[in-house]
Amino acid sequence: MATTHADWIIPDWPAPLRVRALCTTRQGGVSSAPYDSLNLGLHVADDAAAVGVNRQRLAQAVGGRPVFLNQVHGNSCVHLEASTPDGTEADACYATQPGTVCTIMVADCLPVLFAAADGSWVAAAHAGWRGLAGVGGQGVLEETLKCFSAPAPVDSAQVAPEIIAWLGPCIGPQAFEVGDDVRGAFVEALPAATACFTPLSSGKWLADLPALARQRLQLAGVNSIWGNDGSTAWCTVSNPSRFFSHRRDRVSGRLAACIWLE
Repeated sequence: MATTHADWIIPDWPAPLRVRALCTTRQGGVSSAPYDSLNLGLHVADDAAAVGVNRQRLAQAVGGRPVFLNQVHGNSCVHLEASTPDGTEADACYATQPGTVCTIMVADCLPVLFAAADGSWVAAAHAGWRGLAGVGGQGVLEETLKCFSAPAPVDSAQVAPEIIAWLGPCIGPQAFEVGDDVRGAFVEALPAATACFTPLSSGKWLADLPALARQRLQLAGVNSIWGNDGSTAWCTVSNPSRFFSHRRDRVSGRLAACIWLE
């Protein structure tokens, strides 16, 4: 991997050596305020030429081509290949060949990176509350994991590799105020999700997005989960000099979480 900016986040997790990953911060780009400086989103009214320079810097850092999806807060997961164009509509993606960089943009939503412990594949998912909740307890994380859960032939001794996950920065549990609709979307499918919501005197709730993601991952059989623990250091809203936040600023750039195979 080429040189990355010193402020970017390199996941501390037990991924195989051929699995590489990072999450950008605001630092290291050329965009002007309020998108300063490493905005990677073309859809937020930033100068397109500046975004192009920022994206090129990211590509140089990862030594491959980041594929930027058209994220729609849904559950679709696509297989990335060398020919997959930017703007492909999906909220998750996976790759099995070197050089294609799974890339998720966020500015409060939770980026989740996945890797097979044997280094055979990597994936990335965009988990805002809608995509995470999904329908009937099946959301974007479950859909991503389905890509790797095809049963082995009956006469095969093959065992599916362990899956490890890393949670990136997102809006924290002291900042994510939601209504009954959001709480209901989780609790109705999984009563244990009640523990991830704290009541406010206004009648609303504080939601713990990384805790909700951990619950869903564990239910899906993923027990090796790293990264965001819900502490303030991971909160996009609470760290304005480091992270973009749509909820905080309304007009905001986008961070990127990337994972790829070497």
